[in-house]
Amino acid sequence: QVQLVESGGGLVQAGGSLRLSCAASGRTFSSYAMGWFRQAPGKEREFVASISSSAVGTDYADSVKGRFTISRDNAKNTVYLQMNSLKPEDTAVYYCARARFSIPLGRSPNGFDSWGQGTQVTVSS
Repeated sequence: QVQLVESGGGLVQAGGSLRLSCAASGRTFSSYAMGWFRQAPGKEREFVASISSSAVGTDYADSVKGRFTISRDNAKNTVYLQMNSLKPEDTAVYYCARARFSIPLGRSPNGFDSWGQGTQVTVSS
């Protein structure tokens, strides 16, 4: 079972930036697509972004498109989420997840089978 550990969360003012990292254990990181999700208090977990195993394909939620960038470094077993122009509505716990295949099959959490513990992102107005 892969272990995913997120880092990089924190408190930032609106308009600021943060970069989240997710380090994965094991030797098969480069074989799987990865994704980022977030969950705000009282809301369901929602898709943020995903990236295919080779990093050729990416997908973004409309709410973050143009502001967030997902990337990965397969040599370091790490996936990143660069978040710019942050808004108070971006406040949530952010989770990284490993997809079941090399290409994510949609944006549902059901398409991901391993999850990190989450990292809090708080954007103040």
